[in-house]
Amino acid sequence: MPELSTGPGRVLVALYGVLGIAATGRSAVQLLGQPEEAPLAYSLSLLAAVLYLVATASLLRSTPAARRVGLVACSVEAVGVVAVGVLSYAASDLFPDKTVWSHFGQGYGYLPLVLPFLGLAWLRRTSPSAEG
Repeated sequence: MPELSTGPGRVLVALYGVLGIAATGRSAVQLLGQPEEAPLAYSLSLLAAVLYLVATASLLRSTPAARRVGLVACSVEAVGVVAVGVLSYAASDLFPDKTVWSHFGQGYGYLPLVLPFLGLAWLRRTSPSAEG
């Protein structure tokens, strides 16, 4: 089974951690600085930040419970970034300012769009049942 201590697992966890910290900082500044400007968008950014941090912690642990939490976090991220990405184009008035998931994570190099799918693939690849 692939380990998180080397190679792609280490990169994945590092990307999740950096994105989690960046998204937390940005959403906190937005929510504290001008919450009335885009409350839905900024709140969804904070949700994304929390999900990234939860996924980071889950990927670092190899327990069955951590894997389940990781699967849920990555799945919600995937749905969230796609839904918000579509809405940020279709109903741009809901997203008047850039957020983590708006425009499919364009402001973060589309990493928010790719990362949950990489996380899900990693969880599948490292699944105890994938060894057989």
